[in-house]
Amino acid sequence: MPRFSIIVPSHGVAGRLSLALDSVLAQSFGDFELIPVCDGPDSPSGVAAARAERDARVTPVHSSPTCGTAGARNAGLRAATGAYVLFLDGDDTLAPGALSALAARLDETGDVDVLHFEHERTPWWQGEPGNPVKPVLARAPSGAVAPGEAPELTGVRFPAWSAAYRRAFLTARRLTFPDGHFTDVAFGGLAALGAERIAVARTVVVRHLLRRQGSRLNRPGAHHLDLLHQADQVLTEAARRGLANARWQALFTQLFAVILKTAAHPSRLPARHRRTYFRLACHLHRRHRPAGFEPPGGSLGVQHRLLAAGAYTAFRALRGAHRVAAAARPPLPRGLRTRLHYRRALRRPLDPRLAVYRASRGHGYTCNPAAIHAKARELAPHIRSVFLVEADRAHTMPADVDHAVIGTPRAWEVLARATYVVSGADSAEGVVKRPGSVHLRTGQGTPLTKVGADRAAYPVAAARSGGLTGPPARVDRWDYALSANSHSTQTWERAFPGSYEQLEYGCPRNDLYYTATSGDVTRVRRELGVPEGGTAVLYAPAHRDHRTGFEAGLDLEAFCAAAGENVVVLLHGHPFHDRGPARSTGRVVDATGHRRAEEVCLAADALITDYSPLMFDYAHLDRPIVVYADDWQVHRETRGVYFDLMAAPPGPVARTPAELARVFRDGTWSGRESRGLRAAFRERFCQFDDGRAAERVVRRVLLGEPPQAIPPVIPLAERIPAPTATTLVRS
Repeated sequence: MPRFSIIVPSHGVAGRLSLALDSVLAQSFGDFELIPVCDGPDSPSGVAAARAERDARVTPVHSSPTCGTAGARNAGLRAATGAYVLFLDGDDTLAPGALSALAARLDETGDVDVLHFEHERTPWWQGEPGNPVKPVLARAPSGAVAPGEAPELTGVRFPAWSAAYRRAFLTARRLTFPDGHFTDVAFGGLAALGAERIAVARTVVVRHLLRRQGSRLNRPGAHHLDLLHQADQVLTEAARRGLANARWQALFTQLFAVILKTAAHPSRLPARHRRTYFRLACHLHRRHRPAGFEPPGGSLGVQHRLLAAGAYTAFRALRGAHRVAAAARPPLPRGLRTRLHYRRALRRPLDPRLAVYRASRGHGYTCNPAAIHAKARELAPHIRSVFLVEADRAHTMPADVDHAVIGTPRAWEVLARATYVVSGADSAEGVVKRPGSVHLRTGQGTPLTKVGADRAAYPVAAARSGGLTGPPARVDRWDYALSANSHSTQTWERAFPGSYEQLEYGCPRNDLYYTATSGDVTRVRRELGVPEGGTAVLYAPAHRDHRTGFEAGLDLEAFCAAAGENVVVLLHGHPFHDRGPARSTGRVVDATGHRRAEEVCLAADALITDYSPLMFDYAHLDRPIVVYADDWQVHRETRGVYFDLMAAPPGPVARTPAELARVFRDGTWSGRESRGLRAAFRERFCQFDDGRAAERVVRRVLLGEPPQAIPPVIPLAERIPAPTATTLVRS
């Protein structure tokens, strides 16, 4: 029998589940079983199954999603065989050395029924953590005691994952999580009432993530009425047991501190349920109030007295007096006239046939917004579209695409009235998300380096991206976000926490990789100046946050000379370093300013990159990829990465210019090993792109078709990428 059973519900936490499971598997104390509880064949199930294949201590179990967290924990309890049971939310982690500390403490205390321990609450932006349990446990007795000797440890103040429970005790008392919401209150309270011996461990065991959107339990809804039911169960059992006065007073005070906190926040309850909640809480208060109960001081004491008297009108007046009346206003456009114009436009109704598009940084008619716009013209011609563009890129817009310059009155007017807003990786500040409008964030593809909130631990990257002040406000406007693979889905959930829906439809800009013809390939190569019969190698270095300006990082002319006489390099730097139309210097063509990066990829016979996300897109073409990683460790430490590219590259890895030239000179770049690495990479990251991503987006977002009507993704083995210039024959 293992010492510990760790039960981890996984619903809705795909982005962080791997961190939770790995924090358990990395413990120095190894006598445990890990029980992930999955509720469907989605990415959490895959994460759990992958760990189970590598470690026999991992035993995934299934629970229906309709059973909620309580049902998932109960399913884990039924499967548990350990001496002690711990619960861990799927987006939390165990602190290093936590199990060793618990085992040592249990050796000191003996077989207590409940062992309370400390936990840290970590802000979603990785700020300074708090430890709310520490002061309470510091006042508790040091040894194992009967619950009556520690009356403040009622079990209702802290979550279920803040204690270890002896499994034989839970089985003997038939303790499980009840149905409904706020089940930690009932489970913790009933466990404390039934325990004979308890103890505390003054060490941090769990690191709990405070979600940006807050606890699901604190969101508005009638589910808050469940809190009263759970409290009633605990108080009824306490009365049946004839609890000593000190414990009874502490239990009653702590439970009603939670109940009154909800009553004092009207936003948590729909208006039609507020009076009902107050009335039920009043009955509960009168029925279970201990003899000689003295309400606490201050505002909370006043709330107790008003509740006991059933004075809802007075309670509501008190609640209103404490509420902050002024809400923060969103930033408005610059310029008085523009602000007034925008405000007037916001008072007009939404135009149900208007869509606004904006590529990242207003860079023109490009990337995912352009691909969606083109497909919308075909499938939804009744929807009028306006593309937003920066003034210095307006001349690049196609003549038949209606556009407005960002910051002008017309741009703000269409933003105010558009029902559909489609943006790239960023969006305009100061935009008001109107009820009934639909905002889609298309992103910039699959991430290797850290993004969003995950950048907080990397100051240089965070500073260059504007820190954490801009993204949260933008995320709150999203209704949908696109994902190209499960890795991206999990990353967006973690790095951009919000209530939006992720559409695993692929990247619309990548449709070209499956729809382009040999004529398209020939045309683009001719436009870029690639000589007939030449081997075009695309060099796409990633942007370096720790550098100012553009540095190629490689002597490209020297590379061409060393790699072979037919080699031509197509340089495509980050859009930050766009220097205008394509231009040639010897055998090097600077294609950074080409209108579409996808077309540059079509023209290339192979890709050299370091850490650019372009590698994930290029992999769809199933052409050779070589990784040139001359500063991998520096990039990893300054920028942060989501996985070790050196351990799972899409092709051969070179660390010096000489190694890179040799890879091309001896044919390694396109050999058997290269094909094997690329196949594994494509299997992992080329999940949802099949040439129909834009169609799926238009049908779901603009036409409102239900998910089951959206065309399914074609399996990877059945897709046929665009042909190369060297051969049109494919196996």
